[in-house]
Amino acid sequence: MKKVVAVLLVLVMALALAGCGSNSDTKASSNSGKKLVGIAMPTKSSARWIADGNNIVKQLQAKGYDTDLQYGEDSVETQVSQIENMITKGAKVLIVASIDGSALSEVLQKAKDKNIPVIAYDRLIKNTPNVDYYATFDNFKVGVLQAQYIVDKLGLKDGKGPFNIELFGGSPDDNNAFMFFDGSMSVLKPYIDSGKLVVKSGQMNMKVCATLRWDGATAQARMDDLLSKYYTNAKVDAVLSPYDGISIGVLSSLKAVGYGTANQPLPIVTGQDCEIPSVKSIIKGEQSMTIFKDTRDLAKVTVNMVDAVLNGKKAEVNDTKTYNNGVKVVPSYLLTPVAVDKSNYQKVLIDSGYYKADQLQ
Repeated sequence: MKKVVAVLLVLVMALALAGCGSNSDTKASSNSGKKLVGIAMPTKSSARWIADGNNIVKQLQAKGYDTDLQYGEDSVETQVSQIENMITKGAKVLIVASIDGSALSEVLQKAKDKNIPVIAYDRLIKNTPNVDYYATFDNFKVGVLQAQYIVDKLGLKDGKGPFNIELFGGSPDDNNAFMFFDGSMSVLKPYIDSGKLVVKSGQMNMKVCATLRWDGATAQARMDDLLSKYYTNAKVDAVLSPYDGISIGVLSSLKAVGYGTANQPLPIVTGQDCEIPSVKSIIKGEQSMTIFKDTRDLAKVTVNMVDAVLNGKKAEVNDTKTYNNGVKVVPSYLLTPVAVDKSNYQKVLIDSGYYKADQLQ
């Protein structure tokens, strides 16, 4: 009898453990009765994408939806497989922050075949009609803010110069990278043309300025090369960087050759996303600025889109002209980015509750 009881206890425990393993915050139970929303994010290597995923999950679950959050870790094949799996699980909507905006046409056709709406999240999905909405920030303005900061800090409007500048772009498989770069060049090019800004390397288009996968190590290696070839007898006064991870790589390269001392101050270095290492760098007086894009607000816009389409309504948008993905103009909602530096990080990041003060110490 004792043996029978023991066996029964083992079986009960095994069944209980199996039940626990089938459901979590990110992988929804197929038996919950709630509508499932698939969320495909590009990578956990950037803190902002972790925040994006968490914010979306929190807000969707608060509205009564189940969620399946997956990170592709910068592998296109992995992301495609994850989206296919979400479709198989019965997702009613897909939220996709693409790794390669041009590589999802086939898998999104599978979503269309099952009448699953697709919302592009912060990165435009290109070359497919099967994307219904786009939630993002005003990406052209991001570049304008970065470039305007350089112009203001160098005093170019006051006729100062010439100054040496080098340009970095984002990943060439991300449409946003081109928007950032174009926004920046709309401000910087007149000063380059007049000779007030000098790009000693001559590298001024995205083909040579791009940084694949937004990788900081790749940016650092390129900056090393630029310094050794063009700045042995000259100094860099500014570096246009579109993203904080790239900025950290650029700063590491600059400091390795002596920048960051009283005799050789660091140049102006821009950034984006308010990642904690970069905000700390700004506080220390190294990185000059970054762009704040409140992922809480972007998640809210996206969740409202999900709620609308799942209730047979049109989602709210505020732009129907800007984002042509090569097949269609994708109805979009654009949020406003904010420039952050040492003078306003407390108000923008801490007072708003985005970060706690001890996170930046």
